[in-house]
Amino acid sequence: MLKLTDFIIDCPEPMKLAAFYAEVTGEPVKPDSTDMWAGIKFGAIELAFQRVDDFRPSSWPDDEHPKQFHLDFEVDEFEPEHERLTALGATLQKRFWKGEGYGWHIYTDPVGHPFCLCRNKGVVWQDGTPIWPS
Repeated sequence: MLKLTDFIIDCPEPMKLAAFYAEVTGEPVKPDSTDMWAGIKFGAIELAFQRVDDFRPSSWPDDEHPKQFHLDFEVDEFEPEHERLTALGATLQKRFWKGEGYGWHIYTDPVGHPFCLCRNKGVVWQDGTPIWPS
């Protein structure tokens, strides 16, 4: 089982960009945000800002340096979703383990867009929905 949980935007300063979008949307920056990862919750989905060293902004609509984003999907188990998604045409790029079965796996879709399967420590599943610890 998987659930879309995050839309992540690469940037040089996550707190500054989160503050900008907090003003734009009227939603607060999450209190646990840091200078490496900042977020704004919109119901079940978080708009997140991830620090990328040597960030180069997109030149879109020019194709010289395309748009930068990725999606995160929380999973209750990695292997069943790995099997299902690779059968659909996704390609595993790299696995990151944090211990005890937690971490994230980076995939690309059939045309190369990145996305992650994530299993965060403390998340429990209730009626098909991931519930984060308070």
